[in-house]
Amino acid sequence: MKVFNNTTKKIFLASWVLISQAEASDAHVTQLHRSTSKSYYNILQPLRQRVDSIQVRDRQLAHRLCKLIPSQCPFERDVKLFGKTLFHIPPMCKLNPLYDEVVGLRFRAMCYLADECGEDVSQYC
Repeated sequence: MKVFNNTTKKIFLASWVLISQAEASDAHVTQLHRSTSKSYYNILQPLRQRVDSIQVRDRQLAHRLCKLIPSQCPFERDVKLFGKTLFHIPPMCKLNPLYDEVVGLRFRAMCYLADECGEDVSQYC
């Protein structure tokens, strides 16, 4: 028995197509850009910049940041009854508007401990 005889003869490939800006009309693109830039002001941008500007230069601060900021979302759960999964609670951390900045701060703290201090950071992973 050959494996080739039991495999699918036709393969269907699907993909998303990205339309470059050169193909799109410039007038439509500039019109969309103007409407979004006028009506949208990110009120959290100063706070994001503030968190991004924190420089980790102290060993104790780096250890505190690595302990306080969890490596994975603590809210994600599978609710089970009699061994069967009833429902899944998705990670709520993604709803936090400062999630990326806080995770980046934890990463900078871990890099400081590993690179500058020469410590083993496997306990924080």
